[in-house]
Amino acid sequence: MLSRPDTPRARLIAALDTQDLDRAAAWAHALAPEVGLVKIGLELFLAHGAAAVERIAAAGAPVFLDLKLHDIPNTVAGAVRSAGALGAAMLTVHASGGAAMVAAARSAAEGLGSGRPLILAVTVLTSLGAEELAATGVAGGPAQQVLRLARLAIEAGADGLVCSAHEARPIRTLLGPGVPLVVPGIRPQGSDLGDQKRVMTPREAVAAGADWLVIGRPITGAADPTAAARAISASLA
Repeated sequence: MLSRPDTPRARLIAALDTQDLDRAAAWAHALAPEVGLVKIGLELFLAHGAAAVERIAAAGAPVFLDLKLHDIPNTVAGAVRSAGALGAAMLTVHASGGAAMVAAARSAAEGLGSGRPLILAVTVLTSLGAEELAATGVAGGPAQQVLRLARLAIEAGADGLVCSAHEARPIRTLLGPGVPLVVPGIRPQGSDLGDQKRVMTPREAVAAGADWLVIGRPITGAADPTAAARAISASLA
């Protein structure tokens, strides 16, 4: 099972957000020596399925399979077993699926043995602000909802959480230092925010309590993705 990162390089998760498997594989081979993990999300996985995981894993970096599972407990448990068979080192479920669903995911992962994936519970997407949450019926804003879901997920057995950097410190206060935190919405100084709402720079996020940093376009959209990843690692040293 994956350990928490202990170097700046190991903190980085490069998000391979494309439908083009050849392009994703080229990124993975270039970035494997420079990052802790590479992330396969819905776009790449739905285009190529298990073949994407197999090919990207061949580059040498552990794979974060970010499918954000959200279904009845039995279905999610089955999906976790399938993902584990592919060799994923990390796997996401939505905390909003409820305690029983998270518990089923953890139980299924444990059945895979010592090489099982970490089960990470997604709290509130970094593209959502207070207005977007209110439109779905969630009052109180992102911070309150993140803490609510964080406690639920960890008590149900999640190995760690996915949250924005803005909620990392409050989660640490609530749940202590032992909970691994994976933080998307990372933008180096001067980068375009894109569709993200709750963002921080890599250095700010680590200072706030992040363990892993998920970074996509600032790396893969750079003229030299390898150099971009190295620069981010250097900023954390």
